[in-house]
Amino acid sequence: MTNYREILRLHSLGLNKTEIASSCRCARNTVAATLQRAANCGLQWPLPEEMSDKQLSERLFPSSTSTPVYKMPDYASVHKELQRSGVTLNLLWLEYCDQCRAAGEIPYQSTQFNKYYADYLAKVNATMHLNHKPGEVMQVDWAGDTAAVIDTDTGEIIPAYVFVATLPYSGYSYVEAFFSMNQESWTAAHVNAYKYFGGVTRIIQYDNLKTGVQKHGKGEAVLNKSYQDLALLIKHTTTYKESKPLYSEYKKSRDKEKYLRGRERKIILFEASARALKASGVGDKLPDLAKLREEYSRLSEERIGCMLSTEV
Repeated sequence: MTNYREILRLHSLGLNKTEIASSCRCARNTVAATLQRAANCGLQWPLPEEMSDKQLSERLFPSSTSTPVYKMPDYASVHKELQRSGVTLNLLWLEYCDQCRAAGEIPYQSTQFNKYYADYLAKVNATMHLNHKPGEVMQVDWAGDTAAVIDTDTGEIIPAYVFVATLPYSGYSYVEAFFSMNQESWTAAHVNAYKYFGGVTRIIQYDNLKTGVQKHGKGEAVLNKSYQDLALLIKHTTTYKESKPLYSEYKKSRDKEKYLRGRERKIILFEASARALKASGVGDKLPDLAKLREEYSRLSEERIGCMLSTEV
C-alpha cells in the first residue's frame, strides 16, 4: 500500500518527485498525483495528529476506497426504444455509456446492462414483441404439406405447393398455392404478399431451401455440393479455354524456360484447371459454358431463399 504520509513528509523536506518515489518504492506518477491531490484538498505537512493513514487515503483518493456507484439505466425507455426499426440493445448500451460519461457517472458494462434488462422484462412480463419490430421482417417458406386440387373434368388430383408469408410482430399472414416451387412462382409469391400487406419490409427471413442449402454453420448457410461443384466447373472451364492457346504455344516453343518468363502464372493455372476437369470426369469435349452459367444463375436465384436474413 502506498505510504501517502511519507510522501508528504519527504516533499516538505525538499526532495524531488523522483527521489520520493525511490524512497517510498512507488511510481513517480503516484507521487505527483498524491502531491496534486494534497494541494487540492489543502493538506500539507505536518498533518493533523488525529488523522489516521486510512483517513488520509480517503481524503486524497475517495473513489479508490469507496464502492463505485453505477448509474441505473431507464429500462422503460430502453424497452420503448427497442420497438423502433434498426435499434438494438447494444446500440442503446453505447448511448447509455456516452450519457454517463458526459454526466460524470459510471456506466454498467454490457453484460450487466443486458442482465438488468432481462430482469426488467421478467418483472413487467414484457415479452410479447421482444424479438420483432412492426413492419421490419417478413418470414416466408413453403408449407411442409401440399394441398390437393381436383380437376373437375378428369378427376385428377393435382398437388399444389403452399407459400406462406407472415409478419411476426402481428402474426398477420398471407397464403397462396402454386403448381410449382420454381423461381417464377417463388418471385410471384413475394410480390403478391407485399401487395396484400400493402408495403415492403426491410428484411425477408427465409428457412432452408433444400435445392440450395445443405446445412447451416455458425451464422452462414452451407451450400449443397452440387451448387459448389457447378461454380468450380465454370471457373475451371473458363480458365482452361482462356489459357489453352497460350499453353499450346508454350508446348511448341523450343526454349520453354524463356517462354515461361512473364507467363508462368497462366501456365500453372491452365495445368491446374486441366487436372481439375479431368478429376471431375470431363472428357475431351468441354462443357457448354453458356448452359453452365444458365444453370448457375438458376441456382443463385434459389440460393436467395436460403439466407436467414436478407436486406431488401
